Amino acid sequence: MSEDSSTLINMRLANSPNAFDLRRIGAHPDYWYPLAWSHELKAGRTLGRRFAGQPIVLYRGSSGRVFALEDRCAHRQVPLHLGVVSGDELKCHYHGWTYDCSGRCVDVPYLGKERLPNGVRSYPAREVQGLIFVFPGDPELAESRLPVSLGSSARKDYKTRRLNREVACHYTFMHENLFDMNHQFMHRRQMGSIRAKCIGRKHGEDWAQVEYSFSRTAGKPSLGEQVIVDLVRKRGEGKRDFSDHMRIRTDYPSQSLRVWIGRDIKDTNDPVLDVWLGYTPLDAAQRTNRTYGYLSVKKPPVPGLIHAVWPFVVWFTENIFREDKEIVEREQQAYDTQQADWNNEVFPALRDLRAVLARCGRPIEP
Repeated sequence: MSEDSSTLINMRLANSPNAFDLRRIGAHPDYWYPLAWSHELKAGRTLGRRFAGQPIVLYRGSSGRVFALEDRCAHRQVPLHLGVVSGDELKCHYHGWTYDCSGRCVDVPYLGKERLPNGVRSYPAREVQGLIFVFPGDPELAESRLPVSLGSSARKDYKTRRLNREVACHYTFMHENLFDMNHQFMHRRQMGSIRAKCIGRKHGEDWAQVEYSFSRTAGKPSLGEQVIVDLVRKRGEGKRDFSDHMRIRTDYPSQSLRVWIGRDIKDTNDPVLDVWLGYTPLDAAQRTNRTYGYLSVKKPPVPGLIHAVWPFVVWFTENIFREDKEIVEREQQAYDTQQADWNNEVFPALRDLRAVLARCGRPIEP
């Protein structure tokens, strides 16, 4: 993209009631989106899920593979997730019409196999590190865009918890909330007074990145915060001598947050905190999303210590996520009242992010 066109997008994002409306940009279907956890879908069972208003049925066949079809029978339009899994095929609950994993109707019990009607749409489906992803868009692009890794969730030297919640807001509010650490004032009851300092920002065609250091201006860290950061410091490393470092990155359509301790930050160094997040829009207007994620904490040198203090990590992070959920839902309520994106955004890093979301998304059809 040329500098002029990038400038034009940023000008359109100047955020007046008549400016470009980011909340009318939908999640682009030509990417993989998480729809369920692997453990939720047992062999021979189904799950009904949605992507941006599209009903999708997930089922696990006798082969153990997960398949995804349009969640409606081509006959009477009833949901296929009510049906019965037979081998790697799915039978409709109503009349027993049978679909194979490609969505082709392969049997109508009372007509035989000679006069078969059209089937339903199928979607590429994959399991990656305990999450079931579906590709709602052009299947020709699916393999080239498959997620490779979801943070540090598969590593044994990290302890990981799943993040899973439905949030009543447009998915772009989720991206903005995590990206903008200037909102730490809102978390003052959990963390004391923290001042974030932006120490770098970068962006490209489909990604944006911002980096922060932090200073405490008042109060004390909570026990959960201390567990995440302080337990992995080496003995003798004074807290005042080190500047902890946070990097937040959107690689459309997912996000990551990583925290390192110490001055020398390199991509080869292990972060003490590694968070991966995916946002799946649920309704056609994309006013709600299901947030899936992994929060991974580096295990300290003392064996078993992380398990003993883990309840404090859960308590701390749940409070932070609860406050974030409440505020982004308030943002959505304000948008619904105003019927426009009035956000007066002045933070350069967030303007970078909004430009990426505008470029990569697809306008929501009325």
